[in-house]
Amino acid sequence: MKKEENKGNVLKGVVVGDKMDKTVIVSVSRFVKHPLYGKFYKINKKYKAHDEHNKYKTGDQVEIVETRPISKDKRFTVI
Repeated sequence: MKKEENKGNVLKGVVVGDKMDKTVIVSVSRFVKHPLYGKFYKINKKYKAHDEHNKYKTGDQVEIVETRPISKDKRFTVI
């Protein structure tokens, strides 16, 4: 695999879906502090990411990087 320059955000997450061809759904969770009350809470967000060789399966830890739009919903690629 060739080394690419990372021009966008790099996120870490867990693969939660791999039923599509060359696409995985990655759930990225992050802790956010509430602006008024100061309590920390977890936010989960799902991203569709391009997986060229269908290598990753449900439960795998992956890193995704922001790229040009690949389809209507895909803006990330698994690295």
